Amino acid sequence: MSRQQLVHKVKTIISMTLGGGVVFTALNIYKGSEKFYDDVLIPLTHSILGPEKAHEAVVFINKYRLLPRSHYKDPEILNSKFLNLQVPNPVGIAAGFDKHGESVLGLTDIGFGFVEIGSITPKPQEGNPKPRVFRLPEDSAVINRYGFNSDGHDKVLERIEKLRNSDKFDGILGINLGKNKESDNPIDDYIQGIQKFGKYASYFVINVSSPNTPGLRTLQNEENLKVLLPAVISARNQLDVENKPPILLKLAPDLSQEERKSVASILKKRDCRIDGLIISNTTIARNDLKSIHYKNETGGLSGRPLKEKSTQMIKEMYQLTNGQIPIIGAGGIFTGHDAYEKIRAGASLIQIYTSFIYHGPPRITRIKEELQQLLEFDGFENISQVVGIDAKK
Repeated sequence: MSRQQLVHKVKTIISMTLGGGVVFTALNIYKGSEKFYDDVLIPLTHSILGPEKAHEAVVFINKYRLLPRSHYKDPEILNSKFLNLQVPNPVGIAAGFDKHGESVLGLTDIGFGFVEIGSITPKPQEGNPKPRVFRLPEDSAVINRYGFNSDGHDKVLERIEKLRNSDKFDGILGINLGKNKESDNPIDDYIQGIQKFGKYASYFVINVSSPNTPGLRTLQNEENLKVLLPAVISARNQLDVENKPPILLKLAPDLSQEERKSVASILKKRDCRIDGLIISNTTIARNDLKSIHYKNETGGLSGRPLKEKSTQMIKEMYQLTNGQIPIIGAGGIFTGHDAYEKIRAGASLIQIYTSFIYHGPPRITRIKEELQQLLEFDGFENISQVVGIDAKK
């Protein structure tokens, strides 16, 4: 065989191998193969890209809807009503993933029952210096200190107006609002967000619980909540829209029992009665982590280490509010059983983020399938029948 023939043969083999690899990859993505994502695609992506670059890549993929639609059809048993919203399934994507409202359609395609974007601040801001995101794979966890990096109200509003005015999306869109780092009037920051997005939000989230903006968590204090909550409720009530969006408050898992009781007491006051809670945000605790690298980085910890803490807080807040304030549960949900525990503790819906980072779109389907199986095994006809069962014991 001549040298020229040998080169040609090698090129042919390489071309066929690459082509076969592309076909194999495309087929497994189309099928939504959990094994392929877990064993090949996610590990490869994480080995090539750092956490923030990987995050940006996944946002890009969903922005341009490059993934196939989920083949899973949401069963009636997972349909429920949350506040004034009819939700096709209880699994949502938590705020922090699509910070700028770029990927709503793509995230809906892959099976999320609702999408929450943000946190969005009035003025654009860069957030904290990089690096600011760290993977802790041994703990199935992530530490982030993004610090509300945001495109700002105006740019995000342009995207959401275009989305809502198209005939492509009529789903549930939560708008998570934050404050600018240098703001001298945090309450006005939230009011501006309600006024800007009131026409387009399915619900609002007042985020006062991120650990990555100095002073933000002090807004959870009793005296601050007594001022903040009536102000945002009043702003919502003044919106010139037919269906005024519900307002939810997102709380930190690091609140003491006394602080939780204080919050619950405030929420019972007529002028502070918001519509729901999200429990919980990330934690600043670092208990029993296995990871050697990055565990001491400052920022909020999410993932498996947060699971029990957030579930217990859901149960406590459900009890403290007598089950009268609906809850969205978040923190360490990797399986249908994890989601089921949170729903039984008092959550009406749940949100994931870290498990999506480590397992990709197939994890959405897995959680829904396992939830369906658990509900049917326990003899329930609808997921709404389970909410708070364990908290009532």
